[in-house]
Amino acid sequence: MTTSFRLTVVGCSGSYPGPDSPASCYLVQAEHGGRTWSLVLDLGNGALGALQRYVDPLEVDAVLLSHLHADHCVDMTSYYVVRKYHPAGAQPKIPVWGPSGTDERLSKAYDLPTLPGMREEFEFHTYDAPFEIGPFTIDARAVDHPVEAYGMRISAVTEEAGLRTLAYSGDTGPTPSLLEIAADADLFLCEASFRHGDDNPPGLHLTGTECGETAAKCKVKRLVITHVPPWHDAQGMLTESLSAYDGPTELAAQGAVYAI
Repeated sequence: MTTSFRLTVVGCSGSYPGPDSPASCYLVQAEHGGRTWSLVLDLGNGALGALQRYVDPLEVDAVLLSHLHADHCVDMTSYYVVRKYHPAGAQPKIPVWGPSGTDERLSKAYDLPTLPGMREEFEFHTYDAPFEIGPFTIDARAVDHPVEAYGMRISAVTEEAGLRTLAYSGDTGPTPSLLEIAADADLFLCEASFRHGDDNPPGLHLTGTECGETAAKCKVKRLVITHVPPWHDAQGMLTESLSAYDGPTELAAQGAVYAI
């Protein structure tokens, strides 16, 4: 049975690193089978350095990439260096899940030849059906963003409370699939990048108000707002969300740990 299913915020700055946080990166962990299982959810600009405060990079079990914009994946190039050249010696491949073409895109970002690219360090998979990693079940669903992008439900059966679910919006505009991702989630980690009332482009991000509306429609138990760009006032985004959702709500902050 799983214990201590938790989320640690490694980076939560929207679109680029901010003065108080790297770009998107979250550590999902649980104790199961006599050890700690660790998933890294996105690995954006500057996140690998901060990640080492919370887990040994050589002890990560898998990486889940929501999409291939730099603020969600570019530190995979540095993580490749860790796994390839660490003086501890050759490291076993770990699975990396992402959109189609993830392996080619990351190889190009590090100026590697397509073959072998990073395939000797990582085992690449694309999202096509729910899958399991240790105690976790991951269900990734396409969301509304200019590139192929996914939100996720990550679930585990815990000793204390039975089945528990973390929902992650990834980057998305309003879309029916987001309602499926967040439905009845115990914790909804949701982006809010746009301000209500601004002339925002469609199919890109949520406003703070839309973030709160989604949480209310989905009857989530707890809302954590993330991916607020440094050019916006995060407290203003929190106020917007609270205008639409009256449940427990807070802004993500680097180093915050949430029990799921």
